[in-house]
Amino acid sequence: MENKKNIMLVPVDFSEISLNALHHAAQIAKHFNNDLVLLSILEDDFLSSIFSFSKTEIKDNLAKEAMLNRLNEKAKEIHAQYGITCLPVVKTGKIYKTIIETAEEHGCDCVIMGTHGASGVERVLGSNASRTISYSTMPVIVVKTDKNPNAYKNIVFPLDLSRESKQKIKWAIHLGKSYNSTIHVLTYNVSDEFLNNKLMANLRQIQNLFDEAGVAHEETIVEDDSDFARKTLDFAEMKMADLIMIMTQQENDKSIREYIIETYAQQIVNDSGNVPIFCVNPNTDTFKSEFII
Repeated sequence: MENKKNIMLVPVDFSEISLNALHHAAQIAKHFNNDLVLLSILEDDFLSSIFSFSKTEIKDNLAKEAMLNRLNEKAKEIHAQYGITCLPVVKTGKIYKTIIETAEEHGCDCVIMGTHGASGVERVLGSNASRTISYSTMPVIVVKTDKNPNAYKNIVFPLDLSRESKQKIKWAIHLGKSYNSTIHVLTYNVSDEFLNNKLMANLRQIQNLFDEAGVAHEETIVEDDSDFARKTLDFAEMKMADLIMIMTQQENDKSIREYIIETYAQQIVNDSGNVPIFCVNPNTDTFKSEFII
């Protein structure tokens, strides 16, 4: 029996940044022999702005048809360039909700989307990326440039005190084995001896898991957790990282001392330069058991 292909969803609004994400996703899909769902979203405000009179079902359908034609052309272009199957989908609704609903509807394993961070002006950006990351039940890869992802050779893996921080391990192992990567684990010393022992135990456990999987890894311990986001970004630049893997947090689940808190994730996504960010929501009860890519 043939194994089901994994599917990745890419929101496309035809801005440069969303097309960068599309090409990034296409190269990953080619590497893993995956399919893509290309999603364009027509918001109600946008539909109202292009029609001088009140919106009707006919006008909605005309707008969807025009967008679908454009998306079909892009899907054909991606297929010709990368040899992968792309399913074009056009929907109306709020961007982040529609992204998540469509990904779940099509059984997607992850979302790959573009963002400029806090200063972006395109539609599938900024707060929409942040909300998609926060509410998604599957990993979200955030991309800013068209940097070639054919080789995720250096992956930065920040490790903190949280139990959730270790949930990235299966994806790190999967990517590390497939791309023959080196996983660069970055963590910090804690002044409290009990907490520091706990963190070092987490580190040893992760080292053992990488060793068992045959994945190359290196560990770096910084002096403390002050401005750990900035230290992570500087470390990623020094290692010429191709990917940073982070956990995100629900507001009611985070603790100042024991979690990479939401502001950490936000700073990483906003300030990461050209490095793609692999975001995992710690609410894993709804995660799929199979690997994402």
